[in-house]
Amino acid sequence: MAQPSQVPHHPPPAVHPVDEKPAAKRLVPAALQHIAAMYAGVVTPPLIIGQAVGLDAAGRTRLIAAGLLIAGLATLLQTLGVRTFAGNRLPFVNAASSAGITPMLAIAETTAKGHQLPAIYGAVMVAGVFCLAVGPFFGRLLRFFPPLVTGVVITLIGVTLMPVPVGWAQGGDRRAADFGDMSNLALAAFTLVVILLIQRFTQGFVKQIALLIGLVVGTLAAIPFGMASFDGLRSAPVAALPTPFAFGPPEFQPAAILSLCIVMLVLMTESAAGMLALGEICDRPTTGTTLTRGLRTDGIATLLGPVFGGFPTSAFAQNVGVVSLTRVRSRYVVALAGATLLVLGAFPVLGAVVSLVPMPVLGGAGIVLFGSIAVSGIRTLSEAGLDDSSNIILVAVSLGAGIIPLAAPTFYADFPAWAQTVLGSGISAGALVAVLLNLFFHHLGTRSRSTVPALKSS
Repeated sequence: MAQPSQVPHHPPPAVHPVDEKPAAKRLVPAALQHIAAMYAGVVTPPLIIGQAVGLDAAGRTRLIAAGLLIAGLATLLQTLGVRTFAGNRLPFVNAASSAGITPMLAIAETTAKGHQLPAIYGAVMVAGVFCLAVGPFFGRLLRFFPPLVTGVVITLIGVTLMPVPVGWAQGGDRRAADFGDMSNLALAAFTLVVILLIQRFTQGFVKQIALLIGLVVGTLAAIPFGMASFDGLRSAPVAALPTPFAFGPPEFQPAAILSLCIVMLVLMTESAAGMLALGEICDRPTTGTTLTRGLRTDGIATLLGPVFGGFPTSAFAQNVGVVSLTRVRSRYVVALAGATLLVLGAFPVLGAVVSLVPMPVLGGAGIVLFGSIAVSGIRTLSEAGLDDSSNIILVAVSLGAGIIPLAAPTFYADFPAWAQTVLGSGISAGALVAVLLNLFFHHLGTRSRSTVPALKSS
């Protein structure tokens, strides 16, 4: 009698950590950690621009709500994606970038009162169209971004952003009387020590949410000393849905448009660097297609954001640091954080709860965040053939170019405005020099070297 044929058993394919759907007990705290890390950065551009154009408290609240709403939509689009059209499907946070603040302030200063925000929004919308038009070409240039170049850029992201948490640790507001006060520094140091102790003496999931625990403990410690303000919670409206073109229809001024298109190039470089960094951290190398879909999302958010009051949108490097530090690589964690931003934008009173975290507490945690980004870059560089003298020169000069704006902020003061915009950002300056030197050493007139492996491209 014939034996029944044995059907071989094939175990189900393992789910990549990026596509893992954690249980709620892990998903929610991990998402809260991302929200805590990004919240100050999300509200900074609307706060500064709102004050510069003379908006009252209600107007600034509308701007903040719009910023949270656009950040939530852009983050959901990035993490979940829409077929093959948009979204890099990485644990990637998109929100209004602080890099656009300075040129937008310049537009506000040179525009008549009442037309400032319309002029800014018109320029932002055109910058979004520019991003959509140029974005696809970035994906075709991945072979010029080997680990040697991306390692430099990732390192510079961490190094050049370090003044941000340092300013937070001092109090956040440089005009305040207590900026740099020892009480602020002590609170930041306490938060940092709590995170370090959790990292040293705990295991598993508790260790992964060390940042969130540090933020909670630091905030609780600040309350008895009157360092946690509840004013924002008392004055915030319960619900405030953004109204389309609440600050007037967009106006299109050539000089403002040119300025923000240049800024958009810088933001695209930083966003591409963030995607390349996340690809390395998540063990899912960024392809040309991934990069194109991610930049397309930036363009969509930047184009549509001004309709509700948003600003130029790009990657949030601090959340790259959260992924690197916690090793929680699920894109669904960040998607939940994006959905939460939507709710915070619709109900400002909920967003005010998050804003209870004092700036010094954010500063103590931020030192860990941005430092971990730099470590990711160093790890990438360690695998990039630094036994070759030309590679050493490339890294040395690129890092030097990236650190110039940090070490000497007025170095480019006499350069043309467009050059100041590009070179004044350490990230874009270092990236530009690294790409050019990589072309010089490894592409022009010579065959590709084995010491400089290329990233996968589509």
